[in-house]
Amino acid sequence: MLKNDRWINEQAASGMLQPFQSSLVRHLDPDTASSPVLSYGCSSYGYDLRLSAKEFLIFRHVPGTVVNPKRFNPANLEPAPLNQDGDGVYFILPAHSYGLGVALEKMKVPANITVICLGKSTYARLGIIVNTTPAEASWEGHLTLEFSNSSGADCRIYANEGICQLLFFEGDPCATTYHDRAGKYQHQPERVTLARI
Repeated sequence: MLKNDRWINEQAASGMLQPFQSSLVRHLDPDTASSPVLSYGCSSYGYDLRLSAKEFLIFRHVPGTVVNPKRFNPANLEPAPLNQDGDGVYFILPAHSYGLGVALEKMKVPANITVICLGKSTYARLGIIVNTTPAEASWEGHLTLEFSNSSGADCRIYANEGICQLLFFEGDPCATTYHDRAGKYQHQPERVTLARI
């Protein structure tokens, strides 16, 4: 069953998402509708997660290099600088490139819930694809988020604003949670966590 806003707010009060925004934020000053932001916070059946400003890494092209998930070389990544102007703080994801960021919110997934992370339509319309990522039962930490820029133009990726949506699905209790099996991505910090085997 897909969980609703009432359930998300109840679970957040018990520490499921921190920091937590109980309603959808579209403007930093809602009274004047000034300072629009890419929405974040609780919606009807999900939660729009924010991108942390702490780190954003971009895969760089190194001729002759093949990326190997079993022997990942961090030298294949380079940090993207954080920029700021009147529209906000942002990273640049170059055209036809791939980047890694991290969620601002820390999650603590209940034992009977699996969370699916999907891209926001505003970014999708620009050619930015957020990889569909699950957070399994009893997973804890800051999600590392993966972005592909499929367009021919560089794109701003705004920090501290909505970047993806979480959907919470309740299932029958499982025999072994992510925590029970000591999953390799458990307790990720608010930094990009690289591929592990």
